[in-house]
Amino acid sequence: MTQELRRSLGVFDAVVIGLGSMVGAGIFVALGPAAGAAGSGLLLGLALAGAVAYCNAMASARLAARYPASGGTYVYGRERLGPFWGYLAGWGFVVGKTASCAAMALAVGSYVWPEQAHAVAVAAVVALTAVNYGGVQKSALLTRVIVAGVLAVLVAVIVSCLGSGAVEFGRLEPAGDASAGGVLQAAGLLFFAFAGYARIATLGEEVRDPARTIPRAVPLALGIALVVYAGVAVSVLSVLGARELGDSVAPLADAARAAGAGWLVPVVRVGAAVAALGSLLALILGVSRTTLAMARDGHLPRTLAAVHPRFQVPHHAELAVGLVVAVVAATADVRGAIGFSSFGVLVYYAIANASAWTLGSGRVLAATGLAGCLALAFALPLSSVLAGTAVLAAGAVMYAVRRG
Repeated sequence: MTQELRRSLGVFDAVVIGLGSMVGAGIFVALGPAAGAAGSGLLLGLALAGAVAYCNAMASARLAARYPASGGTYVYGRERLGPFWGYLAGWGFVVGKTASCAAMALAVGSYVWPEQAHAVAVAAVVALTAVNYGGVQKSALLTRVIVAGVLAVLVAVIVSCLGSGAVEFGRLEPAGDASAGGVLQAAGLLFFAFAGYARIATLGEEVRDPARTIPRAVPLALGIALVVYAGVAVSVLSVLGARELGDSVAPLADAARAAGAGWLVPVVRVGAAVAALGSLLALILGVSRTTLAMARDGHLPRTLAAVHPRFQVPHHAELAVGLVVAVVAATADVRGAIGFSSFGVLVYYAIANASAWTLGSGRVLAATGLAGCLALAFALPLSSVLAGTAVLAAGAVMYAVRRG
């Protein structure tokens, strides 16, 4: 008999979980590389990424309301397109987001103790896996605290930069370095920052009244994140300029220093570490739920579908995900992990849009999202595209062997 998870999350907690996985990855990880790719076309890349994310958000919300079960696009693809496409979405999500978990853990280590970044990353994974094991409501409460702190830091950066004498709004105008290819690649990198709303859909089985809660929570979380991202991008770009922003390894800290707010630099570094922890917490939560759904269908070992009788969480899946992420975090390179994750996430959402297209209504939005996802995926660095394609192909072969 399949064990059901407890429905304990309302709109506010669902929005907070989505924000918790977006704000850390977006601002503190992707902004610099995106500026390096697009130059002064960074804001165009942000707008494009936001547009594609909106299409995906609407597709995810409609599908989650129709299929309020753990698993997200794994479930949607299976129900709307067939078992293989659901499996491919789930495989891409689990593998890609495992890499993303490792990237977030390494970001924590880099800010907290750079000389021992891998050790701190592993410790962070162990600690947050333990928090998730204690129940989703505890995870939501901790994420609420993290999101509040990170948003306060980001607002302080925006106010400090825009209120300083170092602002030059002419730097916001797209220039010759803003090529179409660069803007497209920047959008692909920045899309990594918007992927957090998927956590809301993957928690569909733990949301109260999912038919109403999920369609409200997904666009709300995305909208808040987009406003924050735009504010930070405008303020940092107007102080540093595109070239310096693209070269910076800690752009928000450098922007605060350039704006004459040296006191804010250590606060920003702490905020970056906390934001990465928030992202890691929500990512582990989402990956374990997709693992649960795939295990229920026999695509992964059945033991991973076990639900703890007391805490009502997929405890075997959470422990397995935590172990794999800890191993990757101990050995991986953060930049490679981010590129690999971005490709997997975009393929995942391409399948979500294709699934939403079959619902009948909203087909223009779904087709736009599908085309946007594929365009951004193949605009990523070639190494990311090749690695992602190879892993998806390996997953497809595993599926064929199991079915045969």
